[in-house]
Amino acid sequence: MKHDISFKHINKLAFPALVAGVAEPLLSTTDLAIVGNIEHNATESIAAIGIVGAFLSMLIWVFGQTRSGISSIVSQYLGANKLEEIKNLPAQAIVIVLAVSALILGLSYPFAKEIFELYNASGTILDYSIEYYKIRVFGFPFTLFTIAIFGTFRGLQNTYYPMIIALIGTVINIVLDVVLVYGIEGYIPAMQIQGAAYASVAAQVTMAIISAVLLLKKTDISLKFTLPFNSEIPKFINMVLNLFVRTLALNVALYFGTSYATDYGDAYIAAYTIGFNLWLMGAFMIDGYSSAGNILSGKLLGAKAYKTLVVLGNRLIKYGFFFGLFLALVGFVLYQFIGRVFTKEVEVLEQFYNTFWIILIMQPICSIAFIYDGMFKGMGEMKYLRNVLLLVTGLVFFIPTLLFFDSLDYKLYAIWIAFYLWMIARAVPLVVKFRSKFLPLAQKT
Repeated sequence: MKHDISFKHINKLAFPALVAGVAEPLLSTTDLAIVGNIEHNATESIAAIGIVGAFLSMLIWVFGQTRSGISSIVSQYLGANKLEEIKNLPAQAIVIVLAVSALILGLSYPFAKEIFELYNASGTILDYSIEYYKIRVFGFPFTLFTIAIFGTFRGLQNTYYPMIIALIGTVINIVLDVVLVYGIEGYIPAMQIQGAAYASVAAQVTMAIISAVLLLKKTDISLKFTLPFNSEIPKFINMVLNLFVRTLALNVALYFGTSYATDYGDAYIAAYTIGFNLWLMGAFMIDGYSSAGNILSGKLLGAKAYKTLVVLGNRLIKYGFFFGLFLALVGFVLYQFIGRVFTKEVEVLEQFYNTFWIILIMQPICSIAFIYDGMFKGMGEMKYLRNVLLLVTGLVFFIPTLLFFDSLDYKLYAIWIAFYLWMIARAVPLVVKFRSKFLPLAQKT
C-alpha cells in the first residue's frame, strides 16, 4: 500500500495545523498586546496576564494531553483499517478529562491568591492576577473539550476543521478584546484586564460549540457517552498519565522561569511575559509540522510502513529546521517593531530587547525537538518522552543551568540560556532513539 508523504501532502496537513496551533497562544498574546497599551498600570497588567497565563498553560498542557492520546490511537487504527473498533473512544476520553478538569477547577478557584503568591506576585500584580484568573478559568473546560475534538480530527488526518475553528475563535477574541478592554464610549465601559479575560472565555466557548457541531456533522464519531469502556481506554489512560508526568516536568521549567522573572522586578516579568508568549507563538507555528508528523507517523506505524516512516522523519527535520530559521530571520528583521507592538514602557522594552535574540536563535533547534516530539506522540511512545523531559529538566540542563547563571546575576539571560540548552537536550535523544529503533525495522521490510 502506497502512503503519501510528499511535500505537498505534508504541507496540506501542516499548514492548517500551524494556523490552528498559533490560535492557542494568540489568545493570551492578543490580551497582552491590547492590555499593554492601556493608560493605567500597563506593566502590572502585562505581568498579571503573564503569571496567570503560565499557570493556565500548565493546566491546559497537563490535561490537554488527551489530544495526543486520542490522535495516536485513532490514527493507528485508521492505518490498520480498524477505525470502527474505536468510534466510541473519543466521547469516553472527553468525559474522563472533563470530570478531572472540573475537580481541578473547583480546587484552584478558592486558592487563587495562594497560587499566584507562589509565583512571587504581590501588590497590584497579585490583585490583577486574581481578578484575571477568576474569569479566565471558566474557559478552561471548554478549551479541553475543543482540544480533545482536535485530537479526533487529527487522528482522522483532518487538520482543516481545527484550523477553521481556531480562526473563528481568534477573530472573536481580538474583536472582543478591543471592545471590552477599551470600551465603547456611551455603550460599553472600559473593563481593562477584566475585559481581556471575558474576551478569551467567549472565544473558548464559541470554539467548543463549533467543534462539537463539526464533529457530529462531518464525521461518524459520536459524542454520546456509552458503556462499557472501549478496550483501548486503559492504553489511552496510560498514555495520558505518562504525558501528565512529562507535562508536570515541563511546567516545572515554566514555573521556575516565571517565578524567577517575577522576583527580578516588574519590568523583568513584563519583558519575560512578552518574550515567552512570542516563544510559544513560534513553537505552535513549528507545531504545524509536528502535527503532520504526529498524524502521519501514527498511521504509518499502524500500517507497519517502516521505510516510509524513516523517510518521513528525515523530511520533517529539513522542513521544520528551515521553517524555524525563517521565523528567526523574520524576528531579527522586525526586532524593534515587535517589542513596540506589546508595550511603550521603556524599561520593559529595554529588558525585552536585551534577550529577544536568544529566543530567535532557538527556533531552528525548537523545530527539531517539537517535530520529533509530535512523531513520538503519534507512535504512542509517551513513556520515552516522559523520561527524557524528567531527566533534562531536573537532573541536568534546565534547573542547574538556571541556578548557575542566576548566581552570576544574569537575570533574564539566565532564564533564556537555560531554555535554549533545555531544547537541545530534548531534541538529541529523540532523534537518536527514532533512528536506532526504526532504521533496522526499515531494512527488514
